[in-house]
Amino acid sequence: MPYEDLREAILGLEKAGELIRIKEEVSPDLEISTLTYELSKRGGPALLFERPKGKNIPVLTNLFGSEKRLNMIFGVEDYRQIGSKLEYFLTGEIPKGIGQKLKALKGLLRMKNLFPKTSKDGPCQEVVIREVDLFDLPILRCWEKDGGPFITAPLVISKDPKTKRRNVGMYRMQVIERDKTFMHWHPHKGGAYNFGRAKELGQNLEVAVAIGVDPITCYSATAPLLEGMDEFMLAGLLKGSPLELTRCISSDLEVPAKSEIVLEGYVSLEESGLEGPFGDHTGFYTPPSMYPIFHVKTVTMRRSPIYHAIVVGHPKMEDTYLGKLTERLFLPVIKRQLPEIVDINLPPEGVFHNLLFVSIDKRYPGHAQKVMHALWGLGQLMFSKFIFVFDREVDVQDIAQVLFYIGANVDPQRDVIITKGPLDVLDHASDIEGYGGKMGIDATKKWPGEAKRYPWPEELRPNPEVLKKVEPLLKYLIVGPSSHGGSQGP
Repeated sequence: MPYEDLREAILGLEKAGELIRIKEEVSPDLEISTLTYELSKRGGPALLFERPKGKNIPVLTNLFGSEKRLNMIFGVEDYRQIGSKLEYFLTGEIPKGIGQKLKALKGLLRMKNLFPKTSKDGPCQEVVIREVDLFDLPILRCWEKDGGPFITAPLVISKDPKTKRRNVGMYRMQVIERDKTFMHWHPHKGGAYNFGRAKELGQNLEVAVAIGVDPITCYSATAPLLEGMDEFMLAGLLKGSPLELTRCISSDLEVPAKSEIVLEGYVSLEESGLEGPFGDHTGFYTPPSMYPIFHVKTVTMRRSPIYHAIVVGHPKMEDTYLGKLTERLFLPVIKRQLPEIVDINLPPEGVFHNLLFVSIDKRYPGHAQKVMHALWGLGQLMFSKFIFVFDREVDVQDIAQVLFYIGANVDPQRDVIITKGPLDVLDHASDIEGYGGKMGIDATKKWPGEAKRYPWPEELRPNPEVLKKVEPLLKYLIVGPSSHGGSQGP
């Protein structure tokens, strides 16, 4: 079963050999992040630093940094299949036949876990601190040229001041004073939207920040949900039990009751400053830019709390696994909108907004171009800078196949579309921040009307009957004679 809180996750991962306790003194200033970065690159375990230099609170890093840990966190054999569990909820498919109706019934039963439960005096409020000093926390400075220490795994909770609809996002927070941080939310994000609504009313935006929650709830804060969906409801669905919340002491917001640390305060309507630089998941420093300031009025925490941090850098790292989980989780939603899609791959090397490979069941001339434009209009896939479209038989998870068919099927003059649109704010290649060029590449076989040179050449494939005939010899040659007890052939 999924872990109820961060502490249970630490014990479970440690028992499985997926977490190591570091008992030596290690500094939160560059040392913890450097050690985490190097071990993450080598496929290393989660790390619990029990003695961060000059601090009294342990630091957990690399929590999500392996496929095995993801499977354990979500209580599944293969996290890639998790999207099928949520398909009914996410797509709203009308069931047909007894099989689909049974599937829908299971989906409805799971929906009872959607709605969080609110309790009083949760464990996250065992200790209440009114004299705030964020420098007492072991907040990491991850990279040498970072503008300061950054909170890198915060669940930033706010509500639309008009509709009271909740948003939970993960936005990095640079600490600038003992009770102040920047709030790095991009203009496309839900937190920034709520802040804009508060500006319309001429008021500050109440915000609570939860640090050190159970892993599934932590992931849910990063998920690109459909408009109006609640991240805490997604957490309950994925966990299989309602998420327990506790009302904040100084605001009308709720936080996960078993959070290790909670920061309560507001984002100022009038105050902003130059945030950054920050060593980002793109593999580059994000340059300084203007962001609003978060004022921390109250800190609550559990007794003997644990501080959770995510260290990012040049891929492949911990956030890579979170991105691939999102890809698999939301594929049913994408297919619901575009049923011709067979599979997608957002490779880590493209940092999940630069490259998108998609295979389709091609049905007519120009179909690839239709899919490109549809994806650019679909949620956060609008940030995709390069979209490559392939035929259904191409395994887009296999980079060797992807490269082969790009080389084989693409004529740059005919098959490439150049357009403009929104880009991820972290994309440093564009002339204008958050806006620039995009490219779509049609790597499918060309149909009549798409190419002057037709018919398209037939691809080499082994004859199925001959392949079946030689299969025993093939297995023998692959496995080797030792498995047959001698050197004779089959």
